[in-house]
Amino acid sequence: MISTAEYGSTSWELTVQVDQREGDESMKFKLRVKGDLHIGGLMLKLVEKIKAPQDWSDHALWWEQRGCWLLKTHWTMDKYGIQADADLRYTPQHKPLLLQLPNMKTIKLTVSYSSVVFKTVAEICRALNIRRPEELSLLKPPDDLYKKKKRKERNPLLDDVLDMDSLGGGSGGTGNALYSKTMIPTYDPDNGMPVSATSMWFGDNTLTSSQPNLPPAELAKLYQPLSLVDKSVLNAGWLDSSRSMMEQGIQDDDRLLLRFKYHMFFDLNPKYDAVRITQLYEQARWVILLEEIECTEEEMLMFASLQYHICKLTMSTEPLDFSNEPEVDEVEAALSNLEVTLEGSNTDKLLEDITDIPQLADSLRLFRPKRLTLRAYKEYWFVFKDTTISYYKNKDAASGEPVEQLHLRGCEVVPDVNVTEKKFGIKLLLPVADGMNEVYIRCDNENQYAKWKAACILASKGKTMAYSSYRSEVKKIQSFLQMKSLAPPPGQAAPNLDSMEMNAECFVSPRYVKKYKTKQLTSRILEALQNISRLTLMEAKMRFIQAWQSLPEFGINYYIVRFRGSKKDELLGISYNRLIRIDMSTGLPVTTWRFSNMKQWNVNWEIRQVAIEFDQNVSIAFSCVSCDCKVVHEYIGGYIFLSTRSKDQNETLDEELFHKLTGGQE
Repeated sequence: MISTAEYGSTSWELTVQVDQREGDESMKFKLRVKGDLHIGGLMLKLVEKIKAPQDWSDHALWWEQRGCWLLKTHWTMDKYGIQADADLRYTPQHKPLLLQLPNMKTIKLTVSYSSVVFKTVAEICRALNIRRPEELSLLKPPDDLYKKKKRKERNPLLDDVLDMDSLGGGSGGTGNALYSKTMIPTYDPDNGMPVSATSMWFGDNTLTSSQPNLPPAELAKLYQPLSLVDKSVLNAGWLDSSRSMMEQGIQDDDRLLLRFKYHMFFDLNPKYDAVRITQLYEQARWVILLEEIECTEEEMLMFASLQYHICKLTMSTEPLDFSNEPEVDEVEAALSNLEVTLEGSNTDKLLEDITDIPQLADSLRLFRPKRLTLRAYKEYWFVFKDTTISYYKNKDAASGEPVEQLHLRGCEVVPDVNVTEKKFGIKLLLPVADGMNEVYIRCDNENQYAKWKAACILASKGKTMAYSSYRSEVKKIQSFLQMKSLAPPPGQAAPNLDSMEMNAECFVSPRYVKKYKTKQLTSRILEALQNISRLTLMEAKMRFIQAWQSLPEFGINYYIVRFRGSKKDELLGISYNRLIRIDMSTGLPVTTWRFSNMKQWNVNWEIRQVAIEFDQNVSIAFSCVSCDCKVVHEYIGGYIFLSTRSKDQNETLDEELFHKLTGGQE
């Protein structure tokens, strides 16, 4: 027997609150414990005291003051630093979450609040059958996003909640109601690909079919013009992938947005990615309708015609079915590819003689903007070789010294195009010591523009036209121009305005609804539709995604930062392959740094500063104003992680590498 004095000195009373899963009131229990008691022993002691016949396997201890889970059950309370004043909760690790999908539909899903967000997102994507979960993440909407609009004004479509748990579709449930009850999706253990097409186990549901467009009045309630600073506020809410949701203040039934965060869409395959492609299309559609990305009037009408075509096909077709697509035997395809390569006839892979780098030579027009001057283009003879453009007074002078050489490595290539007006321009932002120089080049026709723009894009990445991707880049640009053309194909009659079955105003942003009458919009959408009317539903969605990817602002996320040595705030744009320093007052790029030239980067967690070193002794450092520096650090590391993926790998992710590249060393 130990004395009362000894008993008091070696043990103390600990209060633990127990949360019930089914919404019952929580209970509080007092336990007499010692510092050398491990967490597993504490939970066992607690369950014995509760004496309630239920499954406690999903419960774990949460420490309120520290905001952390006590998941290392072999650690003692002394090791964790738990004392009598600790406020502990014994609570389920899986809790309900309201999740707004890219198509703006909200689902209620039970997810893990104790796993790191990277794992939780993978769990959500598995429940929804979205491959490549590393491209998505969870975004916390700004606090004032819903306050600006009164509850009664909110669009009812956005407030419909599909309860996945009641259907058995939650990650904490036993099955998924979205899957066929007669077939469970199975994955090949070698390459991680689904054994059969998604349509075999996926029925027609809100995830695989496109949502109807909102009436113009409802869309107008959601629309608000966004400056680059506003966009930086929207991008500040990404959750930290290396910490759990609960550790980031997310509570039961909070609303989060599931979005494609990293704009590198790897291995999009209509056979296996019905949900992924549809949700990607929906995210792109909303970004364009709400003008979160800039596009020209011509591009807006092209996107409108694709939306209308997709809406028509969605309403008229039967549930998605890709099972009739021809099967491709991967081994046979690989052998065929090898055979062609060995024969040396696959010119798309590599040109015959890589020492003979192709060049372009054409008569083009050039304009360099200067203050207080009119925009006058002057004709020169242009020669494109390696990653450099040289221009001469005329073709005969090409054997001598050029008027100027433009070095394109690291430049920004911006289209300056209007197909209807036969305007095919390329705007080049060339990096110089104190910023970016603007140069405008004007081509005569579509084919010339496609070749020169493709060469400029490759050169900006440090690649020449000898690369295999040059031809596919040219074809992609030509396809994009063809879609933008509003002129009907030869021999086709003008469209009948009465043939449009839906309100044309549903397919463009509210700004264009104010600018044009309904008949004008209808006419222009139907004209653009004639170029794409033969596309299948999935082809149309893929074209929409590709057209979105072709926009100059595609995939750029903005943050307000303060560069080391600077006295003013500036904008930092982060894309999949580069960082862009942007002047906040003008919105124009100042400098571009490519990830391919990055040697290393690190974060000083004490002063919250990101430091990056590039080739040629270029180094930058900045602190983040609009968000925590961890958000920017994770974006950079995440893009570098995604660039390591290859089709040779199976779909099991190297989670350790992701956390090495994106995790904080706090």
